[in-house]
Amino acid sequence: MPTYLQLVQQVEHALRLGYLKPGDQLPKVRDVVAALAINPNTVLKAYRELETKGLAVGRPGLGTFIEATLNQVALPELTELRRSLASWVTAADAAGLDEDAITALVMNVLRDFRERRGGAAGPRGGMHRFRRECLDLPAVRAGYGHGSKASPHA
Repeated sequence: MPTYLQLVQQVEHALRLGYLKPGDQLPKVRDVVAALAINPNTVLKAYRELETKGLAVGRPGLGTFIEATLNQVALPELTELRRSLASWVTAADAAGLDEDAITALVMNVLRDFRERRGGAAGPRGGMHRFRRECLDLPAVRAGYGHGSKASPHA
């Protein structure tokens, strides 16, 4: 994913989690450049993308400010969801999944969730979905068999 989109995604996550709210100022371009050692044009492109999405507004001479927010989950629900997810990640680790396999599994579940929520069925069912899910696991792509607790990072 391009660096500017990673910056946009970080701001969007901060908005969803309530870390940023309308009126908050984003870091000055020069501060982001100094902290991350990236090209100023990359930061400017990210800020322009946030403006295009209606999430931020640039004020000449002042900086870039959050203009809108994204859907947020209330803090008690967010805390409980985070606790449940942390427990699940611990169980996945205990089952032998490495970070890449956990990420692949979560992305696969999210993709299936979007398909179901949108009412869109996959192009094929059954065996195609099984193959797709298995091939999404980094351990399988790296040549490790099913049930293997070996990790390419070991």
